[in-house]
Amino acid sequence: MHNLSLPLALLVFLSISSNINAKLPKGFSIDLIHRDSPLSPLYNSSMTQSQLVQNAALRSMARVNRFRQPSHNIAEISELAQTDIIPNYGNYLMKIFIGTPPVERWSIADTGSDLIWVQCSPCPKCYHQDVSLFDPTKSSTYKSETCGSRNCALLPQGQHKCGNSSQCLYLYLYGDRSYTVGYLATESINFGTSDGQSVAFPKSVFGCGHYDDGTFNSHVAGLVGLGNGPLSLVSQLGHQIGRKFSYCLPPLDVKAPTKLRFGEEATISANGVVSTPMITNPNNPTIYYLTLEGITVGQQKLEIDQSNRNIVIDSGTTLTLLPSSIYEQVEALMKKAIGADQWIVQNSKLNLCYKNANSIKNFPNFEVHFTGANISLKPQNLFLLVTNDVICFAMSPTNENSIYGNVAQIDFDVEYDLDQRKISFAPVDCTKQ
Repeated sequence: MHNLSLPLALLVFLSISSNINAKLPKGFSIDLIHRDSPLSPLYNSSMTQSQLVQNAALRSMARVNRFRQPSHNIAEISELAQTDIIPNYGNYLMKIFIGTPPVERWSIADTGSDLIWVQCSPCPKCYHQDVSLFDPTKSSTYKSETCGSRNCALLPQGQHKCGNSSQCLYLYLYGDRSYTVGYLATESINFGTSDGQSVAFPKSVFGCGHYDDGTFNSHVAGLVGLGNGPLSLVSQLGHQIGRKFSYCLPPLDVKAPTKLRFGEEATISANGVVSTPMITNPNNPTIYYLTLEGITVGQQKLEIDQSNRNIVIDSGTTLTLLPSSIYEQVEALMKKAIGADQWIVQNSKLNLCYKNANSIKNFPNFEVHFTGANISLKPQNLFLLVTNDVICFAMSPTNENSIYGNVAQIDFDVEYDLDQRKISFAPVDCTKQ
């Protein structure tokens, strides 16, 4: 299926049609919760640090499949329903309220998708979720979209058709073989903002899913797209927020929520801001791509050949994934610079690990070079703490899409400006945001 191709279980639907509330603020922020935080519904207190890191690595490897060009063949669904699919959950969740009266739901904020959807009753084929299905018949503000509506026409070609009573039927089949099929509709969505207020969007466009399965988690009830497509939350909020959003991800051991900011509140004001063009891949236009021109380790700069320069920037992937040939060169330079003996972590998906992490002093200068933007990464952007004294390199090789993951984005303000077609970075202390 087109766009989406990525992340995963994301909760609830939220979006907004062109009939958005005229009182919409020019800027607001929403709390983001890391999936492994004690504040998260996905939190598992019995998991060790090593297990958390290994699971994050596995999710990163699986998540790359989301960025494959998905199929449009609705006939594949019956076959996929019989196929084992590797769970691939996203990393940051937010709470929203949908319907009238409002129903609280958790969702994963997904920069790799555009459609906003939630599981609805009746649901002949749905993945299990812990909360009840959303019942559109119990909401006074639910309204189905017709086949001839403007919003139905915004769905990708081949991914919608007329259902019963001329309702707009949508289909999204993701690159990792997950899927959702249901009716496009509008509904009242509101957010609890970070300052304790409420921001309401009375006519949000979302998918009411009646056939859903794949890499989705029972603790969340759908998916909220923040991607580049016309039905994403950012696109639906539109020009009233300048079509921009930003986030600032703190270190993984920080348990407090961070913020997803929209509009005026999204603008980066810190010193040291650098910007790089936002690239659109016509085969997968929802995804945010950057151009990676090179990587510097120590004093040596690796030039990236033209065929490997497109890299996805994704908040839902933990690791940074590089083409195997490039990764091997980067790893070799890191080994040489650090100079310590490697430590083998059993059954690990991470290639380069060291014991006695506190004794390592020779972390090299490390820079990523995007078009027009050179970004210096610190050790916390390069290594994950696996146990109390073992660290592993937070990059891995891939033969699929390259991905600039969220560890590399820790302690950076990251702003997405869809109108200016650019993504900006500024080094900051995200615990103070």
